Amino acid sequence: MHKMSNQRNPQDAEKQAQPQARAALLEIRGLKTWYAVTKGVFARTVGHIRAVDGLDAELFPGETLGIVGESGCGKTTLARTILRLERPRQGTITLNGANIFALRGKALQSYRRAVQVVFQDPQASLNPRHTVLDLITEAMLVHKRATRENRRALATRLLEEVGLAGDFLDRYPHAFSGGQRQRICIARALALDPQILICDEAVSALDLSVRAQVLNLLQDLKARRKMSYLFITHDIGVVQHIADRIAVMNAGRVVEYGAAEQVLNHPQHAYTKTLLAAVPKLRQAKGA
Repeated sequence: MHKMSNQRNPQDAEKQAQPQARAALLEIRGLKTWYAVTKGVFARTVGHIRAVDGLDAELFPGETLGIVGESGCGKTTLARTILRLERPRQGTITLNGANIFALRGKALQSYRRAVQVVFQDPQASLNPRHTVLDLITEAMLVHKRATRENRRALATRLLEEVGLAGDFLDRYPHAFSGGQRQRICIARALALDPQILICDEAVSALDLSVRAQVLNLLQDLKARRKMSYLFITHDIGVVQHIADRIAVMNAGRVVEYGAAEQVLNHPQHAYTKTLLAAVPKLRQAKGA
């Protein structure tokens, strides 16, 4: 982790949060994902936007790591890089010790199954021309986790797991509320039985009451399926309910890192303190 002046070493916080003998499931080292800034007819590169700029982090089996920071700090770029939707300029990401950027063929297919994502806007994430049955089972058919004959039974089971009725399968996304659409997105992500679920602002577009229900659902699914979460949000007040550890991002870097209770109750970095100050009565709510 990065050393910061006038505050604890993030590595010390990590040691407090995780047993030393425990191996990381996902390990990120020195990650830099930059976007070129071009100019002129020939698109000459005149600079770079350093979306992620030298980031270190670990995700351990069965835990939730909260990635917190305001819009533009590089959180979504980090998620896209982990998903291999972006190619980093520098650094490594390993899953169970294997470099994800070196994976090809069946090994890459296995990685795609192991790491799934739930995005912020469920309406934009679901093809309006597809039924819920098709949305949930498309990836299962591609990865040979289902057949045309048994996919309805598997999809029904997934819908029931996220709190929806199996008779929703033949409906289209427009027929559902925002919270129901997000549950469908979660069911689709669970279809391949992932090790890691990336939640990229997965509850920020929902009403407060629905947000609490989805957070509770995610907690239940984590315990039941023994998954790990990378929970990305701009709202540090949300991660108090779900995160085991927190990494605070600013300008593409981690500025504070440690056990959730330590970061929330005893923040060391000025940026973290600013984020906490924007959440009214966070500490009172935590103790309620």
